[in-house]
Amino acid sequence: MPRRSLARLYKDEFSGYSPAKFQQDLLAGLTVAAVALPLALAFGVASGATAAAGLVTAILAGLVMGLLGGAPYQISGPTGAMSAVLIVLVGRYGLEGIWMAGLLSGALLLVIGLLRLGRFIAFIPSAVISGFTSGIALIIFIGQIDNFLGVKTPAADTAAQKLLGYFHGGFTPDLHALTIGLVVILTMLLWPTKWNARFPASLLGLILATLLSSTLGWPAQTIGDIPQTLFLADRLSLSHIPWTNLPDFIAPTLTITALGAVESLLCGAVGSNMTGVRLQANQELVAQGIGNMIIPFFGGVPATAAIARSSVGIKSGGQTRLVSVVHAVGLLLSMFLLAPFMAKIPLAALAGVLMVTAARMNEWPAIKFIFGKRFKTDMIAFTITMLATIVLDLTQAILIGSFLAGAVFLNKIASIDIDVQEVNREKLRQRGIETAEKCRHVRVAFLTGPLFFAATGQFNEAFQNLGDTHALILSMRGVPLIDPAGLEAIHRLDERLEKQGGVLMFAGVHNNTYNMMKRGGLVEHIGEENFFWSSDQAIVEAEKRGCRFC
Repeated sequence: MPRRSLARLYKDEFSGYSPAKFQQDLLAGLTVAAVALPLALAFGVASGATAAAGLVTAILAGLVMGLLGGAPYQISGPTGAMSAVLIVLVGRYGLEGIWMAGLLSGALLLVIGLLRLGRFIAFIPSAVISGFTSGIALIIFIGQIDNFLGVKTPAADTAAQKLLGYFHGGFTPDLHALTIGLVVILTMLLWPTKWNARFPASLLGLILATLLSSTLGWPAQTIGDIPQTLFLADRLSLSHIPWTNLPDFIAPTLTITALGAVESLLCGAVGSNMTGVRLQANQELVAQGIGNMIIPFFGGVPATAAIARSSVGIKSGGQTRLVSVVHAVGLLLSMFLLAPFMAKIPLAALAGVLMVTAARMNEWPAIKFIFGKRFKTDMIAFTITMLATIVLDLTQAILIGSFLAGAVFLNKIASIDIDVQEVNREKLRQRGIETAEKCRHVRVAFLTGPLFFAATGQFNEAFQNLGDTHALILSMRGVPLIDPAGLEAIHRLDERLEKQGGVLMFAGVHNNTYNMMKRGGLVEHIGEENFFWSSDQAIVEAEKRGCRFC
């Protein structure tokens, strides 16, 4: 079960709660709702579903995931990253594909949270995540070009193919749609940041574009009617679950699960840095799982925690998870009060919102840091992941990104530093340590780094030529872990020393490393008398024993 119970989280969060804090939550929640409204509509359309589906998703995610989440600042709903995955699903399996993959990924997220496996999501390198985010941003941007230009071009399997298709021509942009989209983009870019906190630029852009289109009577395509109900006509039902086609949804389920987990925990990391309140990762995954299992039965799309909306809630002075609840209630009221107006919003206006959002999705500071400091491994990981995301299927891109994550991780930790030194008797005397000086064939090897399968090659190479070494002391204070391959490498080294009458000794071995050596029979084979607290003690002991080389 999650490390800290939900009841404990509630107790810590609402301790000393007051009307003043509720007022802060109320204002912050309404501010988040104003920001979330245009995004919910836009991401619903971008997912291949409807604007109403995006709105329903934001409402349910705000209630369910907000109440069950692992931190008070998490605000969940439809996101750009998720919509880039879902649009592919709709093209292959229809809306049923979204609902089934969402349901299955919710169940998988729930299991991951209950088994407390959330920490493994954090093992993905930041360069891979940044590359994947940038690739998704490009997919969203490219996917909105049709609506922005007011055209309908042939569908394509990947974003790269779709982009190349525009260079073949064969279409004429609609000036009305183009103007509407530009109005939204310019509004979002030129609206002062300090005013944006009071009235979101994206919402203002939609209002201006809709009034312009309606007043002038432009024939712009709109998002259509918004049903004033949480139960949409198109939704998943237990009687229509395609049990026979479940194998088809395995890959999409894994993609949505990985994306949902990563995005939610990243959002938690950002929120934790802003507030100092740590995210309970496993509880958050439980919340995401339960929410995504419920949403398909209302006709919504998969949701995840959203960094932008969560940040707005924090900056607006939000104190507790009631911010998420208030934001959901605000969206619910807008569904009933503003449905006639929302039905008239042009798709080109939503395209403008998504294009600016996509541009801002990129983790520009991280990208600047990676390329500015010329970290070659991270630059390669970022570029390959980004290109794979737009050129290949998103499922394949996640697999490539995961492979890169493992490769980058192994590359960074596989290097073990081994410094073999002769005994410096003068330095020992300066520290008050007298040596017997019977033998000058004692050497000390200082090891720094994990000794596991990827580092055994360097280990073997470092001791390839033992020469006339009588006593070799491995100082392992800098070795945090060892695996069976490392134990085997030490066994072989010991056998070589024994053949020439030498002895292998150890100094500064960590408890976990020592326990692994004991479990592998190495301690018994070497002898506990050859393990020392420091290399100095080992040197003195080695010289006391003498050697046949003296």
